[in-house]
Amino acid sequence: MKPVFTVSEVNNIIKNLLDNNEILRQVYVRGEISNFKHHNMSGHMYFTLKDEMSQIRCVMFKNSNRLLSFMPENGMKVIAFGFISVFNRDGQYQLYVEALEPDGIGALHIAFERLKMRLEQEGLFAQERKLPIPFLPKKIALVTSPTGAAIRDLLTVIRRRFPNVDIVIAPVLVQGEGAADDICSAISQLNSLQGLDVIIVGRGGGSIEELWAFNEERVARAIAESKVPVISAVGHETDYTIADFVADKRAPTPSAAGEIVVPEKRTLKNELRHISLRLGNGFYNYIGEKRQKLEYLKSAQVYKKPRTYVINCRLVVDELFRRLIKETNYYITKQKSVLNHNISRLDALNPLSILKRGYSICIKGDTNQLVKEIADVKKGDHVRVLLSDGSLICDVKECLGKGDAN
Repeated sequence: MKPVFTVSEVNNIIKNLLDNNEILRQVYVRGEISNFKHHNMSGHMYFTLKDEMSQIRCVMFKNSNRLLSFMPENGMKVIAFGFISVFNRDGQYQLYVEALEPDGIGALHIAFERLKMRLEQEGLFAQERKLPIPFLPKKIALVTSPTGAAIRDLLTVIRRRFPNVDIVIAPVLVQGEGAADDICSAISQLNSLQGLDVIIVGRGGGSIEELWAFNEERVARAIAESKVPVISAVGHETDYTIADFVADKRAPTPSAAGEIVVPEKRTLKNELRHISLRLGNGFYNYIGEKRQKLEYLKSAQVYKKPRTYVINCRLVVDELFRRLIKETNYYITKQKSVLNHNISRLDALNPLSILKRGYSICIKGDTNQLVKEIADVKKGDHVRVLLSDGSLICDVKECLGKGDAN
């Protein structure tokens, strides 16, 4: 009996077949866009690619389409790069698009955009990781073809602007098979060279195919890993390569790289001459001010008649001393008056001062409790009577109230 499959199982079998097909895992498809829809919520793009004979459904997820340099439209002819798989729920195979370019730009441009997007996401283009270009390098390395126009332009500009700089030439292939390996090897070897300040990597203009070595991932990573600052000088001003984005500095042309890497010696000499003149004038003015101050001090009375100055200072000190003594005595007298006033107030409030006027204070002997009324003691208690000049120890023989006084 033949096996019976569920719909899901059949879809899974087809999906596995497509997913494991080497051709369909990385495929370029040319066609015309129709039924285009850009989903507002998810950001995904759904469309159909068609030609005269057939059509295929496509989806381009947000993380792939967010860096598109154009907005796809119905009727637009494009080249899509991606992989073909099955959406299990619908049993529909479709192209999962990872890169999209208008038709006519070609596969190299799609590969360029894909690599650019991936390296940018890795942070290789981030400004914070780039090294500063030294203001006045002593030794410069040129990684370029020894026979091209780029090396002639670089040498001409650098020697015209600053002939004293040392130049190291690393001859490499700049296009064709082996060019990328040559460039990577040269950058690696130059990083082991002592005293090297900056590397210029570049060539003259050309087509995208001719410049492709500078779009290779291994060249981009070699530039990014360089411990020596790298200036990219590839092609004309409108040409952009991956090397331009990852390099520490991009020059629009090889000649411009020569102007960037070194200042003009004549201009530097003029600036130094101007600074030297300003420094000399500033120093002369400073000395003049100090000399004027010295002349003023020499004419001061303290230098002409130092004894008179000392005598005047002594008089001032004596006057200050007299004022100090006077103020001190006044302060002490004032504080004494305050102290005496406070003493008088305390004496008036002192309960013992009443004894001097013929009164006495009675304290219960065993508890030291002040006896204020008859109820505080009883017959037989011991009490102590405080007088102005001493005290009496007494025993209570009898307690008499006001009515019993007689």
